Amino acid sequence: MQSRRADLASATRRTSSYSNSDGGDCVEVAGGLPGLVPVRDSKRPEGPAVVFGTSAWSAFVDGVR
Repeated sequence: MQSRRADLASATRRTSSYSNSDGGDCVEVAGGLPGLVPVRDSKRPEGPAVVFGTSAWSAFVDGVR
């Protein structure tokens, strides 16, 4: 199995519209990486990202709705 590593340092991120402005639960999602959707805790930008495939991310978002 071949490992793929994406360079997330330059990824453009957006914060969830459901995140609050007082430092509470915040999720950031990065775009512009074909086939991948990195997600991280905005309070810990130096921390790890969970990387989903686009179809898995779409299924998650559809399920949350």
